[in-house]
Amino acid sequence: MKPKKTDPGLLELISELKTLSRENEAPIWRDIAKRLEKPSRVWAEVNVSKLSLYIKKGETVIVPGKLLGAGDIEIPVTVATLKASSQARSKITAAGGTVLTIPQLAKTNPKGSGVRIMG
Repeated sequence: MKPKKTDPGLLELISELKTLSRENEAPIWRDIAKRLEKPSRVWAEVNVSKLSLYIKKGETVIVPGKLLGAGDIEIPVTVATLKASSQARSKITAAGGTVLTIPQLAKTNPKGSGVRIMG
């Protein structure tokens, strides 16, 4: 049977997240890996406006999919995502927040503590 995912970078990320989950007893990374194993058509697509509705100042959020730029945000948040539109990046940085990749967040927070999943 042919593997469904063909992007070697994505396959490596999924494998690293599962390993990180086992080593640090952090179920959040396994959850993210499971979500990324699904077809990309069912991945989360979260707009900046949704972040501003549900996230408090200074929180860290993971979007296991794509971050889109519709809406406005005025609070500084840290967002880790697989992909982010340039408009979403600029809006979050203008509000004083940061946009990371999922591997960057996994390295800085291997336990996954204090992180919420959106989408």
